This record gives sequence, C-alpha cells and structure tokens, in this order.
Amino acid sequence: MSEADSNIDKPKLYGEYLQLPSLLKCQSMTSAEAGKPVHDEHLFIITHQAYELWFKQILFELDSVREIFTVPVLDEGKARHINNRLSRITLILKLLVDQFLILETMTPLDFLEFRTRLATASGFQSLQFRLIENKIGLKEDSRVKYNQQHYMKVFNDPENIAMLQDSISSPSLLTLVERWLERTPGLAKAEFHFWERYQCAVNRWLEDQWYKPVKDENDPEVKETLMAEYQKQKDSFDTVFDPEKHQKSMERGERRLSHKAFQGALMISLYRDESRFNQPFHLLTLLVDIDSLMTKWRYNHVMMVQRMIGSKVGTGGSSGYHYLRSTISDRYKVFLDLFNLSTFLIPRDYIPPLTITMKRTLSSVINGDCVDDEVRASKECSP
Repeated sequence: MSEADSNIDKPKLYGEYLQLPSLLKCQSMTSAEAGKPVHDEHLFIITHQAYELWFKQILFELDSVREIFTVPVLDEGKARHINNRLSRITLILKLLVDQFLILETMTPLDFLEFRTRLATASGFQSLQFRLIENKIGLKEDSRVKYNQQHYMKVFNDPENIAMLQDSISSPSLLTLVERWLERTPGLAKAEFHFWERYQCAVNRWLEDQWYKPVKDENDPEVKETLMAEYQKQKDSFDTVFDPEKHQKSMERGERRLSHKAFQGALMISLYRDESRFNQPFHLLTLLVDIDSLMTKWRYNHVMMVQRMIGSKVGTGGSSGYHYLRSTISDRYKVFLDLFNLSTFLIPRDYIPPLTITMKRTLSSVINGDCVDDEVRASKECSP
C-alpha cells in the first residue's frame, strides 16, 4: 500500500477534518499590520467571515432545491426534501439577522479606529450574497444602481463574473416555482376549472358582504360611502380576474408570477387543508419566510450602518446608508405575489366545494358529503 493510500484510510482528527489550522489563520487585522492593533477589528472580521460561511451553506441548499424542481413531476418525497432544505435556509437567515446584535457591541468610535484601513472593501462586494439574490430570483431591473452603475462592475475576477452570469441565465427559484404552480391540479377546465368557480364565489361574497348593505341603506351619505367601499373591493379583484391587468401589473413590477401561476398559488392557499396541498402550502409559506427574512437582514444592516457611520460615504464609495435604505422596498421582494395572496382570500363558507373528481385527484377520502358538494357546486357556479 502506498503512503497516499494509507493517508486516505487513516482517520482524521477534529482539526484536520475541519482544516482548522488554515481556517483560524484567516483573521488578518489591518490595524495590527499597521502596528496599531484595534481590538474590535477582530470581531468585525470574524462576524463577516461567519456570514460568508453561512452564505455558502444557503447556496448549497438553494442549488439542491433548484435541481429538485427541474423534475417534470414533483412527488411528495421530493417535496419533503424541498421543504426541509428551505426550512434550513430560514433558520440560517434567522441566525444571520440576529448576528447583527453581536456586531453592534462595537461602538461607532471603535469602528472609526480601523474603518479607514478598509480602503475600498465593502459588503457590496460579497459575491455569494449576489449569487443568493440571483438564484432566488431578484430581477435585474429591480436592483437599485450602485454608484450609478451595474452591481457587476465591482467584480473583476473572470471566474466570479462567470458565476454571476450563470446565476442570472440559469432558472431561478422564482422561475421554477412559477412553472410548478402553473401545473397545480384543478386549474384545467377538464379537472375542476378552479378559476371560474373562484370568480363566481367572489362575486357572491361581494354581493352578500358589500353590495346588499348598499341596497338596504336609505341614508344617501352612508350609501355613498358603502358603495365606494364595494367598488374598491371589486376593483381590487378585477386586477387579478383580468389577465391584461395582471400582465400590466407584472410590467410595472407590482407582480412577479404569471397569471396561471398566481391562480395555482391561490388555489393551494384556499384548499390548504386538502392532504395533497399540505406540503405545497408549507412550501409557499417558507418562500414568504425567506423573502421576509432577507428583508429583515437588509433592514438590520441598514440600521447598523446608520448607527456606525451615520450619513458618511460607504467604504466602497457608495452613499452608504442612503443606498442601503433603498434596498428594503418591495422591489427587492422576490415572492411579492405570495405576500399579497391574503388580499384575494375569501371566507371558507364561500370557497367552492371540491367535486368528487377533484377529491379523487387530491387523494382525499370520498364520502356521501362529496355528492352533495358536487350538486351544490354545480348550482352555485357552472363552468
């Protein structure tokens, strides 16, 4: 047996396995190199290195989820893998949000002691964070320009640029989720034709909840107020009923999902109690959690920067606080449609009952009540 083979079979010690000798030598303080070490620079370096390590894990989980989504049919076993890995990403993001508390034990004056030695180094240059944004599905035209230029301009290494370009050109999580939602069972007319039944149910709800009080009101002023409320509700639903209005909302950046994918997401949310929709609904919830936690991370970053440097120019030459503050708007939410789904939910009593055929499709138990539901559904709204 060669020496190389014996080394492979030899059990590794803890430090060797984790490559700790190399890892723990990666904290080089610029203040110490200049002969005037600043205690808190060590914390600053450790915290940011920890961020990058967790970013690497997020990318590892994210890439595996995207790969699973590429299969033509997503079975329940695969869905569990997706949910488990997305749950892991949310827990990591929660940790990263809280990690700012440790960094904030450093005072602004402590930071000022070594900040000038950072030169042009800036968190904006985090390649992994840009990869995460792209792979989740942040649109290029949604980004706020950095120093009036494209964010990729800060990266010079050809390998880094290639990775960024690949993250843009390959299907994002948003794109893959959109395709998956478009295949939601029950959207097709031959299956259940959810969308027509849903529109019918909404119209009944608007009539009962909003329009009848208008007709029954005798006071002209109150009647006018009630009518305005009814019209406001109706107009809101019209933005999703009309495919052209939905498309225009997408062009304005107010929506991200295609009209059919939005229908799928809404159907899953309304019928979340059906066994086949349990995991899909959990998946949609996790996507909202990830988007929400990314926003919280950005917000905490903004607050920390304002606390540390006020309105000073950022180390990378950006406007610092003012630039970062612009990144916490809705334009940076990838799954914005899922945040707004609650706008279009209706009370359970108005949700169109599933037909026997649809119950079978969703693998639910068939009983006598389903027959009554089918008859009731056909009377209330016949597609």
